[in-house]
Amino acid sequence: MKEPVDAALLERARELGSGPRRLLGITGPPGAGKSTLAAAVAAALGERAVLVPMDGFHLAQAELVRLGRADRKGAPDTFDAAGFVALLARLRRAGGSGGDETVYAPTFDRALEEPVAGAIPVGPHVPLVVVEGNYLLHDDGPWARVAPLLDEAWYVEVDDDVRRERLVARHVAFGKEPAAARAWTLGPDERNARLIAAGRGRADRVARL
Repeated sequence: MKEPVDAALLERARELGSGPRRLLGITGPPGAGKSTLAAAVAAALGERAVLVPMDGFHLAQAELVRLGRADRKGAPDTFDAAGFVALLARLRRAGGSGGDETVYAPTFDRALEEPVAGAIPVGPHVPLVVVEGNYLLHDDGPWARVAPLLDEAWYVEVDDDVRRERLVARHVAFGKEPAAARAWTLGPDERNARLIAAGRGRADRVARL
């Protein structure tokens, strides 16, 4: 991968983080590099930015099993989309209220494959919240309420073969056998990637890594 933040993107992030609270969304298909880009942007801005991942709104594994959705974890209906929307709305309100409310966001533990509540504090004076996830530009159901809450959205893309190989390596690193990792990459991950790509035209900027 090239440097995750080019000068133009970093300058734009700094502009967004130089005034009242803004929400910057970074999206793209699985394995494109959006998590790397989002983390790099947040790190470059230091105390002026906090990274909030959409993955913290994964439904718990037990609930996915109960619903019969565990075999396609990562699809839009395997997240608490309405809860995610509520958090984004609260982050906007808290940042513009002039008060002292700290909002706590969940994260996702890849080792446990489970969400972890209350893991990310977003203080009232943080001007830029970097929101990262697959379905920020998805226009179905409660997901359609996400994009209007963002001040700007970036879509991250990379060569598909590179993206798929990254996904296979990631799945193997977190415990899948190589054959199972490739099957998941070419199955659920690829179906999700096509769905996410449909939102590319709604992005404000496209970053190719």
